Amino acid sequence: MRTYDFAPLGRSSIGFDRLFDLINNAHLSEANDTYPPYDIVRTGSDSFRISLAVAGFAPENLKIVAQQNLLTVAGEKSDGKDQEYLFKGISGRAFERKFSLADYVEVERASCDNGLLQIDLVRRVPDAMKPRAIAIETVSQQGSNVASLKAA
Repeated sequence: MRTYDFAPLGRSSIGFDRLFDLINNAHLSEANDTYPPYDIVRTGSDSFRISLAVAGFAPENLKIVAQQNLLTVAGEKSDGKDQEYLFKGISGRAFERKFSLADYVEVERASCDNGLLQIDLVRRVPDAMKPRAIAIETVSQQGSNVASLKAA
């Protein structure tokens, strides 16, 4: 695979090391493992839904762990050795699927219905991180403020 040299961007970019690592290591992801199948849908300007097909798994067999910038969904169920299968076409193997999340993306809720595990995500940017307009003072305004401070 190909790796890219992000050194020129590093001269003028601060704090993007994680992004550069994600791009360089994208080929290391589980490209060949397609179980369980899933969809990612944008449901709004700052909201998303991940739907995983988990037929045969009960909610108590599934585990969702949200860490900073990482969502892990795992499933494991008993072998069903108490049953004799004549044909077993529904896969019930254990799985672990990881999703990289952008900054400030949080899990809002999760539900399991009709064999689909749905995880709703929302991006909540703190007010301190949102753009704000900065007033520009003129030199004459600063001088009048200094004069009023000296008079007091």
